[in-house]
Formats: sequence, C-alpha cells, structure tokens
Amino acid sequence: MRHVLAIAAILLGGTAAHSQTIYPIDRAEILSGAKFDLKVEFPGKISPRQASVTVNGVGIGAIGSVFDGFAEFVEREDGKDQSAVIMRNVALSKPGSYRVVASDGTNSREVTWTVYDTGPRQAKNVILFIGDGMSPAHRVAARLLAKGIAEGKAQGKLAIDDMPHMALVATAGSDSIITDSANAASAFATGHKTAVNALGGYADRSENAFDDPRVESVASIAKRRLGMAVGIVTNTEIEDATPAAMIAHTRRRSTYDEIVEQFFASKPDVLMGGGAAHFLPRGTNGGRRADDGDYVAKFRDAGYAVATTAAEMSDASKRSDKLLGLFNPGNMDGALDRRFLKGGTVKKYPEQPDLTEQVSAAVEVLSRNPQGFFLMVESGLIDKFTHALDMERAVYDTIMLDNAVKLARDWAKARGDDTLILVVADHNHPISLIGTIDDDMTAAPKAPLRERIGAYDKAGFPNYPPPDRDGYPPRVDVGKRLAIFSASSPDYYETFRPKLDDPNDPTVAGATKGTVEPNTRYRDQPGAMLRLGNLPKYMGASVHSGEDVILTATGPGSERVRGQIDNTEVFRIMAEALGLGHGE
Repeated sequence: MRHVLAIAAILLGGTAAHSQTIYPIDRAEILSGAKFDLKVEFPGKISPRQASVTVNGVGIGAIGSVFDGFAEFVEREDGKDQSAVIMRNVALSKPGSYRVVASDGTNSREVTWTVYDTGPRQAKNVILFIGDGMSPAHRVAARLLAKGIAEGKAQGKLAIDDMPHMALVATAGSDSIITDSANAASAFATGHKTAVNALGGYADRSENAFDDPRVESVASIAKRRLGMAVGIVTNTEIEDATPAAMIAHTRRRSTYDEIVEQFFASKPDVLMGGGAAHFLPRGTNGGRRADDGDYVAKFRDAGYAVATTAAEMSDASKRSDKLLGLFNPGNMDGALDRRFLKGGTVKKYPEQPDLTEQVSAAVEVLSRNPQGFFLMVESGLIDKFTHALDMERAVYDTIMLDNAVKLARDWAKARGDDTLILVVADHNHPISLIGTIDDDMTAAPKAPLRERIGAYDKAGFPNYPPPDRDGYPPRVDVGKRLAIFSASSPDYYETFRPKLDDPNDPTVAGATKGTVEPNTRYRDQPGAMLRLGNLPKYMGASVHSGEDVILTATGPGSERVRGQIDNTEVFRIMAEALGLGHGE
C-alpha cells in the first residue's frame, strides 16, 4: 500500500545501529542544486504514523522542511513486510551539514550529509578520459613500446604522463572494497558511492532495477544548468557500464535495452561506440532488442546524423550538431587487430574508426555549442583484454588512449587551454611487468618457455621494432618481449606468447554448471603449460583489484588534482571547474 503524506517530525524510542537504511548514505557529499532521490528503508512493516524522517530536526514533508513536495510512504515494498519512505527528485541549495534521522517508532538511524557549492566557472569544457582497468603496468608497457628505452631511460613521455597534476584515487564501492566499472564510473559521474553493477544511483533492496534512488550526473547538471553539450565516446558497446554511467540509472548494468531508451530520453549530442545490436529489433540487421523499437530510426528522426563507418562519422561531424555513431553490433575491435593482425571482427567490419578519430569527430561537433561541452572518452577494451589475459592487445589500446589524449591536449592548447582534461582509470587490473621473455631457441634450445623469463639483470630490454608514427610497433611476436602476468587468474594454459589469430579466450564452460575450465585450444602449443589459478571455479577471467589508480590532469581546475583522493572527488573536481554549484 502506498500513501502520500507529510512525515512527522517526531523521534520515538532509542537508537539501534543500522535499524534503517538511508539513501543518500552516511557522509555523502552533495553538490548544491543537484537532484537526487531520498529513500529510507525500514527493516519491517510499520504504519505511516510510526514513520519519522527528519532533516536537521524538521520532518521532510513538514512546513519549514529543506525539501519541497511530499514524501511517499510504501507500507509493503515489493509486497513484503517491509516499509519505505521515498522522496523523488529533490535538491539542497544551501551549503552545510545536514543531519538525517529516520525512526520506526522504536529504533532510529542517523546519517550526515555535506552539501557544497562551487566558485565561479573556470573551464569552458571538460574532457574525462577513462582507461578502463588501466594499471600502472599498462602505462609503463605502453611507454616502453611507444617511446622506447635506452640505458634505463625512456626516450619520451606519454601524453597521459606529461601532465602537471597527479593524484592517487581510491576505488572502493559502497558494498565492497573491489569495484566494477559500473559503480566506479558512477562515482565519477555523480559524486556518490554505489554498489557493484549499479549505475547512476544507490542500490536499494527492491526487485525493480529502475526504481532505486537516483542521483543526477555531471552530464545532466551541465546540460540542465549551463546549456552545455554532452558527448559519450567509447570503443566498447555504448551500453556498457562506463559510458552508460554518464546518463543511465539502473541497478543492473546488463539492462542494455533500457539503457538505450534512457540514452534516447536524455539525448546526448554525441554518442559513439559499438553496441548497435541493442538499438535494433531482434532479427533486423543483427538487432537483439527484446521489443520492436528501432532506436537508430528514432535518433535519426530526432535530428541525429547516424554513422556506421569511420568515413560516415568524419562526414557527419562536419555538417551535424548531433551524431550517433554505431560501428559494431558488439564491442569494437582493438588497435592491434584493426591496424595489424586483422583478428576479431575486423574482416567483417573493416571500417571501424580509431579512438583518436572518434575524439576528433566528437570535439568538432560538441565545440559548436557556445556554452561549452562535457565529453567522456573511454578506452574500454584495456580492461576486457586484460580480463582475458591478452596483454599485448591491452597495451596497444593503452597506446591508443594516449594518442587520443594527445589529440585533445593539442586541440585545447590551440584554443588557449580553456578545457579541463582528466585521465584516470576506473579501477585497477592487477597486472605486473616482471621482465622479458627471451624466445631465442638457439641460446637454450631445450629450455621451456617458463625458464626463458628474464628477471632483474637477465631481463635486459625488449627488442620490438621501432614504432610507427602513432607509437605502435608493427610486430608483437618478437624474440625478446615484455613479460606481463596477472595477479588473479582462473586455471588456464599459459603460452608465453601473444595471440596472433584472435583475442585470447583463456577458459570455456566446465562440465559442472556454473564452472569453467581451461581452454584446450592452447594446450598443445609449443612451450604451453597449465597454470593453476587463484580464483574460484566460477570465475573464467582475471578480476579487478582494490589498489588506488592514477589520475593526471591539465587545464583550468586541474590544480585540485593532488595527493590521495576518493573516486567521488573526481566529480567534484569537474563540478568546481564548471562552476556547477555557483549561484545556487
């Protein structure tokens, strides 16, 4: 049963830790004027008269409350003996500390929120680059391949390294010390913690994935308050966790059909990546939607230029103010396959753009808005390749991210540096560069490949050929190559060599439902060995880790990037640079 009521400003009984759950959670930091949902979950069924929710001592529906409107009381949430109070789409305009107390007539729970405003606007634009799963080892390996090394000194710097400000960023979510891309990207986008698999809000107890307490994103605030343009660019499926977190609100990141619907409702000015299958009805040009919605047609009818190839994207960027680019039914192919190996789906989709081309097109479209723009750019396959223990492909996509960052920095410099540029990983993927692998059979013809791993002085330096103008060595199957291994893995066959045919797939479904076993495809390769992993049998790939990640930054507002910060502070850095809370 649902009731609309003013919650009484009455506190009854004593206190019991965690007797109620309150969203936003304790110690939440809230931008003044940003919209969010307030929810209180009571552990049992109570009556409206027993429910009390106060903010700074005043009932949330009473005269003098900091919120406008009425609270909704749900007597039996999901048909269970559990009650809730919900207040949607509220905001707090006055900076300061807010004490929120919820009581069921017997027990009470208290949380504290901090509301902050910002100074005046400093940056016209913000570009947030996310290297999904990018660890320090990815960066070092990319530097070695793209710039080279001589006598222990790198022969150049990456664009992501050569930035004036740097910080370490903590990544834990509200439910675990280990985050996934969904809650990590949501922290960047909203400034609030959430749980694994959740996007754009708090993960409550309800079964409905779309009624959880929402929090407004930086993209939404920038568009609503300042009239800024919004762009989202990735080389994964556009519905995947990181790009979706910029717009979507759902408890389950896998709800791709609904995420597309939310994209259309929000209408970002630029939306580019893979994932075309969930824009089209099942059976239509590879469509996989469960309904009959044709969202390619919907976007086109809404005034978007639609591109499916690099050439179409380049042409559309010169003539349109709105661009939808869908270049693969699933994830796009990585740099190593597109440029050199032609593995994956490259032969089927040979005209996929590079991330640098996507960024160039996005900036051309977005910069036509005189109010500026917010752009999120993800190199998402770094993480996906690393999950699959495909290190060469992951490193090449790190180089590609660096090239995109350089392009953006050069563009911003030519404009007088009016753009805040941030480069960060959403979480760490625990890989380590431990040395080299010497594949010279003449030096030790009978030695197994494991014994050819060089550590310390035996590592020396790799012998990749000189990179091309974009920083990519034309070959990865060289005699002395980087030895990169994951700290987390399932059981798999380690070949000690790059996969030159297709992206790696270390495991297959096991004989017992819900388990995996090593992919025997690699078992008989010369030098291969079965490596017993350290993950449970239901995990078919490596997993994320809980280390801090690196954030580097340049441009107006970048001086706030320093020391060690929480991932929610990335949102605040962007909000401060754009003045999103100024004058509330």
